[in-house]
Amino acid sequence: MPRDRFALSGYRPVWLFAMFDLPVKTQAQRRRYAQFRKLLLKDGFCQMQYSVYARYCPSEEAAQVHRDLVRAGLPDEGQVRLLAVTDRQFGKMENYVGKRRRETEEAPKQLMLF
Repeated sequence: MPRDRFALSGYRPVWLFAMFDLPVKTQAQRRRYAQFRKLLLKDGFCQMQYSVYARYCPSEEAAQVHRDLVRAGLPDEGQVRLLAVTDRQFGKMENYVGKRRRETEEAPKQLMLF
């Protein structure tokens, strides 16, 4: 029996990370930082740590759309890195607060359509 090509596996969905260091010395730089952060939040990214945001994408193709949006909103200064990891890799992440381990975030139960 052929495998359903639309079935989700732990390898097809990806988590897209946006990690950034932006200057915040002047009021204009702080404004650009806030604008970039708001762009990420509006696009469905959630804050994982300070200046580290992640977004669940059902496929690499869907992640490309969000990569393009982030690229279009890049500030003139600072450093931004985009990294995609499979849902399976994301699930292997270990998360600690102090010495206590916390569960890794789960993928959304349903996809949001805008």
